[in-house]
Amino acid sequence: MTHLQAGLSPETLEKAKVELKENPDTLHQDIQEVRDMIITRPDIGFLRTDDAFILRFLRARKFNHFEAFRLLAQYFEYRQQNLDMFKNLKATDPGIKQALKDGFPGVLSNLDRYGRKILVLFAANWDQSRYTFVDILRAILLSLEAMIEDPELQVNGFVLIIDWSNFTFKQASKLTPSMLRLAIEGLQDSFPARFGGIHFVNQPWYIHALYTVIRPFLKDKTRKRIFMHGNNLNSLHQLILPEILPSELGGMLPPYDMGTWARTLLNHAYDEETDYCPESYTLSVKDLEKDLSPKTMKRSQSVVEPGVLKRPETVKSEEENMQPLLSLD
Repeated sequence: MTHLQAGLSPETLEKAKVELKENPDTLHQDIQEVRDMIITRPDIGFLRTDDAFILRFLRARKFNHFEAFRLLAQYFEYRQQNLDMFKNLKATDPGIKQALKDGFPGVLSNLDRYGRKILVLFAANWDQSRYTFVDILRAILLSLEAMIEDPELQVNGFVLIIDWSNFTFKQASKLTPSMLRLAIEGLQDSFPARFGGIHFVNQPWYIHALYTVIRPFLKDKTRKRIFMHGNNLNSLHQLILPEILPSELGGMLPPYDMGTWARTLLNHAYDEETDYCPESYTLSVKDLEKDLSPKTMKRSQSVVEPGVLKRPETVKSEEENMQPLLSLD
């Protein structure tokens, strides 16, 4: 075991070896091979290239050197292309702070049976008069940056649960395809985290419609990890034990305190008042209100027009909606 693996338990070390093909004898060589590829992308500013940083990208791509480098390049390219998103990326930023205090994201104290950190989003908490969807995305990215420092989570990964209870059609209408694509690019394509499952519960028909729009932009691996439970919390509990879930998700624990994770990041700044106008935040590089490209439109237009939700002529039965789209690997 090298010093780069010092934070891993014996169980996680074995998991890294078996599942990720992590070999302590070749670890430094693996890292250097990724680092040597940086010269092939002079258009990207690689602002951090130390061993520990590159290692998280290797773990996220199971030590495939080329895929790890591609993820590393996309990580910095995404930040270059969306400069305004990453200005003042800290918990005390007014928009991020508002989102964090409303539980975007929530982070449960217990890990699941596979050692994964569980993130929860209660979608109806989104107060659109106080912060934007981009603020929520920034809060999630900031939170992941903090958590991915833990080598255990680099190996074991995360699980995301989104509860759509009481999420209104009006709120959903703000989720334009271009915004959702920005989130997909930031989380799926440009961040070194392993997501073992994405669970939708209590989702209304218009969330199914939105999912149909973004589905073409999801990798097959991501699609396999998306579960539509509907109102059937029993199917959720088959994958995540109710003993570690809050009561809102049919669990045995007390209701989730939305400020738990925010207090961890903000400390004494949690109770400080901040003035913030959501309209004041704009992205100069990517205009989130513009339509998708013609190529994208062609793929999604036949289902739902961008920014417009229409009830489909037929909606899957509740039994179908409860089933996972595909089983976990």
